[in-house]
Amino acid sequence: MTRESPPAPDAGAFSRRVPAGDERERLVCDACGFVVYENPKVVVGAVCAQEDRILLCRRAIPPRRGFWTIPAGYLELNETTGQGAARETREEARAEIEIETLLAVYNVPRISQVQVIYAARLLSTTVSPGPESLAVDLVPWERIPWDEIAFPSVHWALRHYREYASGGPFATRANPPGEWGDY
Repeated sequence: MTRESPPAPDAGAFSRRVPAGDERERLVCDACGFVVYENPKVVVGAVCAQEDRILLCRRAIPPRRGFWTIPAGYLELNETTGQGAARETREEARAEIEIETLLAVYNVPRISQVQVIYAARLLSTTVSPGPESLAVDLVPWERIPWDEIAFPSVHWALRHYREYASGGPFATRANPPGEWGDY
């Protein structure tokens, strides 16, 4: 029984229990004892800027359909977090980016997510909605629709980007004090 080998399709039913040598309840195959390790999902994204404008995407999918976000989504197998952020930008806004720096790592334990967000320079001269976006826009800071932003972590990322873009000393950020992903 290893993490690398999945159970055979006919291995049997699974039940939740604490396997020998473990401390947490897991899904365990009743027939062979294979343990299914359920781990957090990694979300990757980027705050993409062109001059003084930020790329925003209006979500075409749940959750929060119709609300604005930065290009972001789940990391795929066999890609780096930077590659994932660039892929998500291509998928959602049909745009190419250049990663500048790691902006933030946010923990959202309530939904078992770790979000890795980059600051990026938008290379494309045009943007257009991909299948997961109703619309895309390059928005100056003063026109960001704060009341229509999809998730708290997007608020955090935009504000952390503003700190980064100001040119002063900057270190990679995390959840703001008191904000540990209870959304």
